[in-house]
Amino acid sequence: MSLETQQCNEMVKGDRSITIIGAGIVGLAAAIELQRVGYQVTIIDKEGPGAGASQGNAGHFATEQMFPLADPAMLLKLPGMLLDPLGPFRIQPRYFFKALPWFCRFLVNMLPSKRKQNQQGITALNKAAIAAMQDLVRYCDCEELLTLNGSLLVFESTPLTEVEAQYRAYSETGVAVQLLDGAQVRALEPSLSDNITHALYFTDVGHSADPMRLCQALAAKFVAAGGKMRIESVAAVNTPTANAGVELTMQSGDRHFAASLLVAAGAWSKPFAKHLGYNVPLETERGYHLMMPQHSRLSRPVASYNRKFIITPMEQGTRLAGTVEFGGLDAPLVEARADCLLPHAKALLPALFTQASVEDGIRWLGFRPSLPDSLPVLGRSPKHSNVYFSFGHQHLGLTWSAVTAKLLKQEIQGRQPDIDLTPYRIERYGC
Repeated sequence: MSLETQQCNEMVKGDRSITIIGAGIVGLAAAIELQRVGYQVTIIDKEGPGAGASQGNAGHFATEQMFPLADPAMLLKLPGMLLDPLGPFRIQPRYFFKALPWFCRFLVNMLPSKRKQNQQGITALNKAAIAAMQDLVRYCDCEELLTLNGSLLVFESTPLTEVEAQYRAYSETGVAVQLLDGAQVRALEPSLSDNITHALYFTDVGHSADPMRLCQALAAKFVAAGGKMRIESVAAVNTPTANAGVELTMQSGDRHFAASLLVAAGAWSKPFAKHLGYNVPLETERGYHLMMPQHSRLSRPVASYNRKFIITPMEQGTRLAGTVEFGGLDAPLVEARADCLLPHAKALLPALFTQASVEDGIRWLGFRPSLPDSLPVLGRSPKHSNVYFSFGHQHLGLTWSAVTAKLLKQEIQGRQPDIDLTPYRIERYGC
């Protein structure tokens, strides 16, 4: 260790300072929670607040999604999904073999014992998520960016027995849900198609009409409270010694020292974890949306059971989201993956989108950080007492951002977290 590094380590020992890699909604929420208990926080991000998946998500606080993505029922449907040009799932051919190890782990998590365990982990976070987000937006003076008006899961051609089975599955997990017929659906949302025969109405979930503005509001509160925001790329995390400060090397060659480190870089977290000695099976789900300028008059998000996509009313128009593509971080946006959302939207909102063209909208690609068990990596590093993780929130980054921030704050303070972090710790991968 160099003399400069030793001096910096001595300087930060015992300090209540922490550096966070990542200025998405997960990192921002964690920064604010730590500030609230007296920590001096620096966030480092290569693009700035909300620039990644946090700005382009569906805006849905999806606490009804209690089920792990590794579902055995998917196996029978997967070939049809892959062959359907309008389907919700795709693997880029060149990426197939690179993604294969992740999918092998994904298949293992379909085992009943694994699935039950993973569902318990998801449920624990979901049950505390909305209350934590309400507290966060209240503190950040942006309560208007959280609307608690529920959401709909609509069915078009599904037999009633299957609809009822879905209703029971959600209800039995403790989700607040109502089963509606077509007339009841259109009483709630008159603009929806007459082809919708039933819906599940999740009454206790919410959405944000502008996820990017939410990130900006959190970032503004963070900076106003004395937080430091550095827009710069981190090239390497140098493994700290016991009780020593953490040294980061920037792409510019500069070095940054902190008493503690939180890795919250979303889909870009894997290399930082590897620098610290952890090989986590983090894969990138490339998520698309098509942002249309038309205003839908919907008062809540509407997801389609048959079409596997979601429509969310936004301040700027209507967001169509939901496709999944495996192809890594480097491949360019595939326009067809965004464009395929509009025909589905025309089917559900025919009056709004009959004359619409994909060229009216804005295509977007973001990267979801997904682990094969659908649980995030959360908590203290077992190798370094001053290193923490919060990444891998898959489709629920917006939903879990505030609750995982509170849990991390409690652990960093040396308190017992409100939720047992054992299911989420990085050690579960044998690291």
